Formats: sequence, structure tokens, C-alpha cells
Amino acid sequence: MQSSSELFPVALMSAEFRNDLTEDVYRLKPGNSPDGTVELALTRLGRSGYEGARGVPVILLHGSFSNRRFWYSPKAIGLGAHLARGGFDVWIAEMRGHGLSPRNQQYKGNRVSDYARYDLPAIGAFVREQAGQAAHWIGHSLGGTTLTAALGGQYLDEQHVASVALFGSQVSRVYWPLKVPPVEWGGRILLKRFAHISGSRLKRGPEDEPIGLVLESMRWHGLFGRFGDKQSDWWAGLAAVKVPVLAVSAEGDFQDPPWACHKLLKQFGSATREYLCLGSKSGFADNFGHVEMLVSKPAQRDVWPLVEHWLLNQSLPAALQMALEPN
Repeated sequence: MQSSSELFPVALMSAEFRNDLTEDVYRLKPGNSPDGTVELALTRLGRSGYEGARGVPVILLHGSFSNRRFWYSPKAIGLGAHLARGGFDVWIAEMRGHGLSPRNQQYKGNRVSDYARYDLPAIGAFVREQAGQAAHWIGHSLGGTTLTAALGGQYLDEQHVASVALFGSQVSRVYWPLKVPPVEWGGRILLKRFAHISGSRLKRGPEDEPIGLVLESMRWHGLFGRFGDKQSDWWAGLAAVKVPVLAVSAEGDFQDPPWACHKLLKQFGSATREYLCLGSKSGFADNFGHVEMLVSKPAQRDVWPLVEHWLLNQSLPAALQMALEPN
């Protein structure tokens, strides 16, 4: 099949109608990482009958143990579908070994640093090639952390990023046992025996996560750990990021607490930084949880319109300004 891109081989795997939406699934083979078997699935959603009138591009990144279905269900319900119906050019990425992205040869060793250094830049470049402009990026949980790593490491820049929205994403929560070297070393020795962590077995989600990602996270949170890899200090690099950033947390999120999400936002050097904690203290009827902040009936009613407003204006509605913490 002829490539859909001049950047690297891209195949259109399917083109379907999903109710009132079109769904095109591409498979990218960037060939830019040490593992040449990496292939990435990228789903494009649009409105049926408006194929030639695509709007502002938006790239959605799922969190751990998840896939594209976090953003839209088989019945075409979800934030991704909502944005597509609103006229946005929606692209939903799936990380290595998740959803329609096949497991690469070195799957066991996949890390956030691989996603950030190789995969997100390839996705951003392809979407820019297709859309003719830089995309807005939205990441949930690990998806937001990966996006943050790509920005802090300067693997993504303003050429490929128009704005960033991070939902339930942070890197500052302390895991005290990992600060004890023997505990961390013992954990590493034990975990290296496995290829992956099962999301279904742990009831965390439909996908598995490679053990390399878990070991990387343990290093970040170790005694002398930092958010970065051997080559780059991503945390320090965020001070040089200038694109508009929105950070959203939830009062009922005990996995990625609000204070840590806010701390991540404050590390960005962007002139436009906005923070919102979803919950009763900000005037919401629901305190939301880690997943419910984007996938729930209350989110559909209260959060999705805020996301749409942010994408159009790089600001939240004026009525919510009192809920924002000082930058």
C-alpha cells in the first residue's frame, strides 16, 4: 500500500463510519528509535459529510492500562467523539502495544523516555503534515506525563504543539518505601522477572504495561531520582516551555492528588498557565475521580464543554476564573 506520508511509511488500515462520525485508522512506522519494529496506531475522527472541512487538530493521549476507547466508545461516545462533532480534527494515539498498536520486539523494555523521545515527535510531525498546522495536545494520567516528558526534554516544540492540557498528571507524589535503597533494589530484582504488568488482573484497565515503564518510574521516585533520563532533566527543561498549558485535577483523585498536579503546572515557563481542580470547592456538583474527570455523565455535562472552550481560546470560561489558583 502506498504511504500516506512523505515523512515515513504510513498505511491506512481502515476507513469506517461510526454512527455520524468517520473513523480512519493509520499505522505509522517512523523507524526513528533503536527498535525498528515499532509501529503506532493513530485513529482520526471526523464528522460524516464534512471530510473536506477538517478543523483545528487535537491529539489525545491515553493513560496507563488504557487505549483509544478511553476517548470514544464503540458506540462513538466520549470526549474524542464530542470534539469531532464540534468540528475539531481529532487524532487518538495508542502507545506501543496498546489497542491497535502492535507489541514491538523490545516491548518488555519500553519506557516513557522512548514514547517521549521517539513516538510523540513522530505522531506530532505526521498530524502537522496532514493538518497543515500544529496540534493541541490533551493527555490523561500517564499520557499527560509522557507529554510533559517530551516537552521537558525538548523533543516536542512549538512547531508541533499549539497548547497542552494535562488531566490527572503529576510526578511529585512521594512513595516513601522507594526512598530506601534496599527496598528499591529488591523490587527491581523481583520485577525484572516479568515482561509486563497485567491491567486486567489488577483491575486497572484493559491493557498491559511493559515492565520497563514500571522500573523507570521506580527510578524517578528513588532516593536520588529525578524526572528525566540519563541524557535530560525533564523537570528542569519544563522552565523553557512556552506553549499555553492547562492542568486539571480532581478532588476525588487519590492517585494523582491536586497539589501534585498543580506543582507540575508551576514548573512550566509558559506565560499562559491555568489550573482547575474539579470538585465542590470549585462549584462542581461532583468531586470526580481519576477516570471520572473525563469519562462519566457529570464529565460529559460539566468538563467536556470546558475542554472545548480551552481549545478554542487557550483559557477557561470567565465564570471559572475565581476557581483558578494564582500562577
